[in-house]
Amino acid sequence: MAITYELIKTCKQTGARLGKVHTPHGSFETPMFMPVGTLATVKTMSPEELERMGAQIILSNTYHLWLRPGEDIVEEAGGLHSFMNWNGSILTDSGGFQVFSLSDLRQIEEEGVHFRNHISGEKLFLSPEKAMKIQNSLGADIMMAFDECPPYPAEHEYMKKSVERTSRWAERCLEGHQRPNDQGLFGIIQGGEYEDLRRQSAQDLTSLDFPGYAVGGLSVGEPKDVMNRVLDFTTPLLPKEKPRYLMGVGSPDSLIDGSIRGIDMFDCVLPTRIARNGTCMTSNGRLVVRNAKFARDFRPIDENCDCHTCRNYSRAYIRHLVKANETFGFRLTTYHNLYFLLKLMRQVREAIREDRLGDFREEFFEQYGFNKPNAKNF
Repeated sequence: MAITYELIKTCKQTGARLGKVHTPHGSFETPMFMPVGTLATVKTMSPEELERMGAQIILSNTYHLWLRPGEDIVEEAGGLHSFMNWNGSILTDSGGFQVFSLSDLRQIEEEGVHFRNHISGEKLFLSPEKAMKIQNSLGADIMMAFDECPPYPAEHEYMKKSVERTSRWAERCLEGHQRPNDQGLFGIIQGGEYEDLRRQSAQDLTSLDFPGYAVGGLSVGEPKDVMNRVLDFTTPLLPKEKPRYLMGVGSPDSLIDGSIRGIDMFDCVLPTRIARNGTCMTSNGRLVVRNAKFARDFRPIDENCDCHTCRNYSRAYIRHLVKANETFGFRLTTYHNLYFLLKLMRQVREAIREDRLGDFREEFFEQYGFNKPNAKNF
């Protein structure tokens, strides 16, 4: 099997899992945050920088790489790893989320989805079989099944039909997957906020025996307490001996809360996206470095951070770069934000190892300001 999961320890205080996922391109520790490299690059970062900051797996996007440069070119280059010079593990999503979020004009049928290219307006069609063919060509270690990602909120009746369609598509993905010995395919549990539908989806997909499972349809606009409630009743439905992936989640509080609820893998564009607006994650909460009050502040972004940015550059200098629209400024804020989340996950893993993740959560939330009334969130 291309993908296997090794459970190392369970936190006595919270039940969180410390583990390793083994892939054809090495193993990565869990819980783990995966930086997003949509177009075979994590924006402004080199693979060497990602490796130095502790990234062990990155995510790339099937939909975008299908459009540019085309999966045939990536395959001709020897696959994503060779194409982008990344030696670690890679996960590709199915493209389904982009189809449903980027295209206003789409038509869902049993065969797949008709939609328009968000760049050119060209008519396109994506099906479970096509999503598998593209991902087989891209050559990622972990592939995702093609699913429907409904919006939040959605009526129970619509969500039920969507879950049933996603289950049928999952079977077709397994049948269409041509490289099961060197690429692992994960199924995606859907069902919105409805416990009965999450249970149905989990039963359908676990019966298909995927090597790993994702919880999809969260972080799509629902309140944090709804996300946590859904995880509370969904994660226990997933096999303990396989990795669990919460899609599209990257705020510090949700990474900790997701880990406590048994999640092993996370991804999100949040740290790189907000970095390009001059917003930084720090040990004391959110810091918007482009604000005028930092014009003469010669301290690092975060005085408790030992990343390359914080060891070498001041808030005043980074503010100047960001305000001047200099690419180097965005590189520095991006490096810091990714380092911050990867370090946070190292701290989470250490807290699990020492059976104190609950205490770590309380300390972090207090310092970060999540326990304060009207706390600013991402």
